[in-house]
Amino acid sequence: MDAVWVGIVVTIITFLGGALGLYLQKRLPEEHSVEKSRDMIGAVMGLVTLLLALVLGTIVGSAYFFSATQQSELQALSAQSIQLDESLAQFGPEAKPLRDAWKANLDKNLKLFWGGGDVDPGELHVSKAMGALGALKGAIRSLDAKTPEQKDAVAGANAHLAQIEQTRLLMSLQLANPFSKPLLVVVVFWSFFLFCGFGLLSKLNATTIGALAFGALAVGSGIFLILELSQPYTGLFKISPAALQETVDSIDK
Repeated sequence: MDAVWVGIVVTIITFLGGALGLYLQKRLPEEHSVEKSRDMIGAVMGLVTLLLALVLGTIVGSAYFFSATQQSELQALSAQSIQLDESLAQFGPEAKPLRDAWKANLDKNLKLFWGGGDVDPGELHVSKAMGALGALKGAIRSLDAKTPEQKDAVAGANAHLAQIEQTRLLMSLQLANPFSKPLLVVVVFWSFFLFCGFGLLSKLNATTIGALAFGALAVGSGIFLILELSQPYTGLFKISPAALQETVDSIDK
């Protein structure tokens, strides 16, 4: 819900910028009237409009790319988990408890993030990932490999686990700072003064107010999209769990 409220606040701030421009238009003294400065105001507004469109569009695109990257990494993690299970299966029945524990861990995460309800953001931290993977790493090392096949299986399992660990840590570290908050503040600042300029060059009527409200809503919804896409596991636009679900279903079969 934080993203919703931020989007609403940005919409209000942007709209107030337009309202301020309409108010100033009536209050400016004759020597500073808009009619005598229309060309300059229009030129500056054109520059700010271009900057706002480029920067806001870039941030929205980056947020979408971030979400898509997390989806791709989740799929890679799922594929590596299946390969890990295959290596443990090649070891023999002695590795069955490890396969069951790994499947239970994946199923727990699947239900935690996609089972409905609120998700604790702390579950995405690096420390959580290291805890679960560290326990599995120790269990694999404790396997008593006697035959060449079992030694190859343990080596393969360790290699796949290393890949899983790297991917999982990368996912957590990326979530630590998905976008630049100061840049977002600058965008809101530009929006406020751009709409103030729109207000200066417009006449007060119902159509003007409606246009300002629609434009402010567009800017607010853009900020909302940025914040939501930057929360791929807890936001409105959650990434698909299909790859992880299929992995859980296929492990230890």
